[in-house]
Amino acid sequence: MKIISALEAAKLVSDGDSITTEGFLNSVYPEKLVSTLENLFLETGHPKDLILCLGGGKGTGGWENLGLNHFAHEGFIKRFMGSHTGVCRKLEQMVADNKIPGYTYPQGIAGAIFRAAGAGQPGILSKIGIGTFIDPRVGEGGKMNALAFEEDYEVVRVMTIDGEDYLYYRTHPIDVAFLRGTTADENGNISIEKEALNLDLLPIAQATKATGGKVFFQVERICATGTLHPRAVKIPGVLVDYVIVSEPEYHQQTLTYSYNPAYTGEIRVPVRESTEKKDEQVTVKKIIQRRAAFELKGLKGVLNLGIGSSDGVVAAARELGIKHELISTCESGTINGVPATGLDFGAATNPEAIIDMVDMFSIYNGYGLDFTALGMGQADQYGNVNTTKFGSRAPGPGGFIDISQSARKAVFVGAFTAGKLEVKVEDGQLKIIQEGNIRKFVKQVEQISFSGTEATRNKQDVWYVTERAVFHLEEGKMVLMEIAPGIDLEKQILALMDFKPIVSPNLRVMDQSIFK
Repeated sequence: MKIISALEAAKLVSDGDSITTEGFLNSVYPEKLVSTLENLFLETGHPKDLILCLGGGKGTGGWENLGLNHFAHEGFIKRFMGSHTGVCRKLEQMVADNKIPGYTYPQGIAGAIFRAAGAGQPGILSKIGIGTFIDPRVGEGGKMNALAFEEDYEVVRVMTIDGEDYLYYRTHPIDVAFLRGTTADENGNISIEKEALNLDLLPIAQATKATGGKVFFQVERICATGTLHPRAVKIPGVLVDYVIVSEPEYHQQTLTYSYNPAYTGEIRVPVRESTEKKDEQVTVKKIIQRRAAFELKGLKGVLNLGIGSSDGVVAAARELGIKHELISTCESGTINGVPATGLDFGAATNPEAIIDMVDMFSIYNGYGLDFTALGMGQADQYGNVNTTKFGSRAPGPGGFIDISQSARKAVFVGAFTAGKLEVKVEDGQLKIIQEGNIRKFVKQVEQISFSGTEATRNKQDVWYVTERAVFHLEEGKMVLMEIAPGIDLEKQILALMDFKPIVSPNLRVMDQSIFK
C-alpha cells in the first residue's frame, strides 16, 4: 500500500479505464477522489472515455456538482452501466440525451456481479428481472437509450437451466475503484467505524483486484499497524493499492450529518413518540400511508419500505394502533432501528445490525421479504407497475425490481392521478378540489418495472393503494376493492382510468379512521 495525494491518484487513471465507486446518496462516497478526477479532466482533457460501472445512485437527487454528477461531461465517460441515475440528474440527462450509451440492471444484481467477479466467475444466474424491462424477451434488456442499442454489447441474456428460465448477468472488468473508509493502517487495512453503512466496499475491492485493477481508498486518518482491532477491519490491506487522506469536509457521513453516532451504533439515543395531539392536515400522502398500513396487520417477518409516500407506512400503523411483528430493513444493509428518510435515506438510528448491501439483497432474493411498500408511477390492466421510465427520463430501477419481485406481499402506493391534484377532507369525506392532469392507471405502462404476470405466477399478494381507490391483483386482473368516502365511482375513478377494472361485488368504503 502506498499513501498518495488525490491528484496523484487521479493521474493514475488512464484513458478508457473502467472505473467504479460506491455510495448511497452521499454515504460512503469518495467525494474528494472523484471531484479531483473531474478537475483533472477539465484542465487537461484526460483521463477520457472512461467506462462508469457501478451499483446504485450517488448524489443529492438534484443538479448539484456532487456525487456521480462529477462524471457528467462529454468525453469524460463513454459508457454508463449502473442501477440508478435518479439522484444524479446531470448524469441521467446525459443518458437521456443519448450522449453516452447507458445500461442498467437491478441494484442487488450489481452487488452480486461484483461478488461473482471477485470469485473469478463470468456472471450470475438469477430470476430477478424476469418479466420486467430488464428481460430481453419483454423489454429493452437493460438498454437505456438508442446508443446502447447501436453497440454490440449486452449486460443480460436469458438462459434455460433444467427447464427453468433465468437471466444471466455478465461480470465486467474493473480497472479503477475509488472507495471511502474511515481509518487505514500502515499495511492498508481499512476500517469504516464512522460510516453509516457498509454497502458493497468489500465485493467491489475483490472484483477490482480479481480483474487486474487498482483499489484507491479515501480515508480520514492513518494509524499504526496493529491499532485496528481485527474485527474492525472491513477491507484487508491485500486488496488495497493506494490510500488518500482527505479533509473532513469530504467525509460527510450523510447529506444531513457530518457524523451521527446513532447511525453507526456507537451510541443509542432515546426515540420517543410524541404524546401531543397533532393538528395536522389530512393530505393525499397521509391517506395513502394510513390505508397501506392496514396491510401490515398481523404480519410477521421481514419488512422493506421505499422512499416517498411509502416510508411513512409503519409510522401510520403506530398512529392507528395496527399491530404487526415485522423486522424493519433497508436494502442499504440496516436491520431494525428507526429508518432515516429524505436525504439520509439508507441509514438508521439505533440499528440492531448493519450488514453488506449485497448480503441484504441475498436475504431478499433468497429467503424473501414478507412485506414491502413501494412507490407507483403507473399501473396497467395487467397489474404491471412502472417506476423507471417517463418520457425521456429513465433513471433505472435501483432496488425496486429486487424488492418488489421478492416480496410475498407488495403494496404499491401513489396518488390516483398526477400533476396538479388537490384534495381536502371535510366531515370524513374526501373532496377533489382539483383533479390531476396526468392519468396513472393506463392500458399499458410505458415500461414494466414490476410484472403482474410474474406476480400472479409466483402467487404474490399485490395491492395498489391510492387516496381514493384500492385495487387487488387477482389472476392477472385489477380488481377494485375499496373507494374513499365521498368519491363518485363512475366520475372520479372509472372515468379517469384507461382501462376498466373488475369492480368487486363486495366493494366497500375505505376505513373511516383513515380520514380523521
